[in-house]
Amino acid sequence: MTTADEAPLVRLASAPLPVASTLMQLTVFGQAGADGRETEEAVTLRTISPHSESGAPPIVRIHSACFTGDVLGSEKCDCGPQLHAALDAIVRSHNGVLVYMLRQEGRGIGLANKIRAYALQSAGHDTISANLALGFPAEGRDFRTAAECLRQLGIARVRLMTNNPVKVAGLAAQGIVVEDRVPLGGFRTPFNEAYLEVKDRLMGHLDALGQDLPATAPGSVRKAAPEPEPEPDPAGQAGLCGHGLAVAAPGQMAP
Repeated sequence: MTTADEAPLVRLASAPLPVASTLMQLTVFGQAGADGRETEEAVTLRTISPHSESGAPPIVRIHSACFTGDVLGSEKCDCGPQLHAALDAIVRSHNGVLVYMLRQEGRGIGLANKIRAYALQSAGHDTISANLALGFPAEGRDFRTAAECLRQLGIARVRLMTNNPVKVAGLAAQGIVVEDRVPLGGFRTPFNEAYLEVKDRLMGHLDALGQDLPATAPGSVRKAAPEPEPEPDPAGQAGLCGHGLAVAAPGQMAP
């Protein structure tokens, strides 16, 4: 993916990473300039399993970075619970990918501007009017980079975990077929209900509020819609084969 003033998106680095007691492949995507400088755009985390090579569309979550929600556990949004529920579903599926967009904080306006928007919200604005007051659109994200990451992983069809039809349309516009939408809503707290209501009522999200679900207790996480459990991976090293990963026997170093 390029524009007239952008370098192409490339894989900058990749390595296996254990997550939730499961070995996954983490890949950093970005641009590499002629001067050697790298700009990191996105991270993908993909299951390492024969199921990932089956040709079946993987379950995919495109998640915009949210320092306050993902890192600090803020209850002002539902980002942290969505991230954890998505990772849980991806791990359980044995065929999934998290696409974590590093430069889309605050739906594309950046962390400092998001905090400025929070200050306006504390004075009575909602999430849309606060962005507009700062001179930004309500939704400033572009999903071309996410689509290109998936393409470079060899993925053309997905089961997308989202409540946001803009993401579905954004991937489709880039040639990624969304075969199924997996709901990921209902992570309510007393602090984010108004925010989730704006998502549904004004931004067209598909039940981010989770109307039929009780409010989420602070600090708890509701799991995403259940995923069918695939057959367990064969014992031993099968989950690492096909990915160029050398696995050592216990007590030995891998070459």
